Amino acid sequence: MSALPTRKDEAWRYSDLVAVARHWPVAVETIDVPAGATHSDIIRAADEGIRHLAITIGAGGACRLTILDAGRSYGRIAIDVTLHDGADFQLGAILIGRGEQKIELVTTVRHIGVAATSRQIVRAVAGGTATTSYLGQVAVARTGQKTDASQSFKALLLNRGATANAKPELEIFADDVKCAHGATVGEIDAGALFYLTSRGVPPVQARALLTRAFLSDALDGLDEATTEALDAEITAILEASS
Repeated sequence: MSALPTRKDEAWRYSDLVAVARHWPVAVETIDVPAGATHSDIIRAADEGIRHLAITIGAGGACRLTILDAGRSYGRIAIDVTLHDGADFQLGAILIGRGEQKIELVTTVRHIGVAATSRQIVRAVAGGTATTSYLGQVAVARTGQKTDASQSFKALLLNRGATANAKPELEIFADDVKCAHGATVGEIDAGALFYLTSRGVPPVQARALLTRAFLSDALDGLDEATTEALDAEITAILEASS
């Protein structure tokens, strides 16, 4: 059995290690996308626990993951992705923390093939004294020339006691790449909230609408039916927690 992690390990820096101990060890779930094939999945996380996905995408293959993580006292999803020549990985993740919840997303995307692409869009909302954390690394090997990779993390804090942690990271050994990352943390726009409430929108609904709009980027690229279904789930969660 592998040893329990400690805070000396950067990937576990913000974790609730007491909760981690309840779910240790963690089995690794493997997903192999063959060359030229496509794979897509929606992960809805509602029960306390840890998931660790190891994804390999063959040459010219594509994988799209959408994550909606909300409603559990402690939750962690770790994703390790390996991209071969011309492979593509797309991640859209929504983290919603309420009360005293701790929600974590940790990603490592390894570009080992030529002309592979990856795009990660992570949006987090934290209310109460909840904590949301995103640690994401893009690692480009010397063989990963012409890599095109991006990471975008934005968090919205609904209360002064809420916390958002972010650590996007690039590790690049190739010299012909296009890589970008960014992280921002903010609050609901008071002016926009006043505008909606002054026109008769109830405060709870107004906050949910603004928060939902903030999260919308993470659903880009999904078909209309899937987007509408996730919209309904997200809106219900936000209105229930307002």
